[in-house]
Amino acid sequence: MQEILLIIHLLLAISIVIVVLLQRSEGGALGIGGGGGGGGGFMSGREAANLLTRSTAVLAACFFATSLLLTILASGSRTPTSILEQSEEQAPTNQPATPAGPSVPVSK
Repeated sequence: MQEILLIIHLLLAISIVIVVLLQRSEGGALGIGGGGGGGGGFMSGREAANLLTRSTAVLAACFFATSLLLTILASGSRTPTSILEQSEEQAPTNQPATPAGPSVPVSK
């Protein structure tokens, strides 16, 4: 489930970047689409701006929703732990260590 949601999230991020780059900027320097004031085209400048603005808002809302869902799914798989419980589990025991080698020295 997380993998599918992550793929959708990445596709939304790429779509937002593309839609934002298609919008016409106020200064006219960075906007890819809608350059010039010519009347010939698919849509007029105002219709394209409304469509791109609305699609940006919809994509941003979907991106926000997938971000929240991914966060909820990621935090749901963790079990809450306490620092005190961790220190008790990792506390050293007072058992003597067994020697690794022979206990009697070997002389040559």
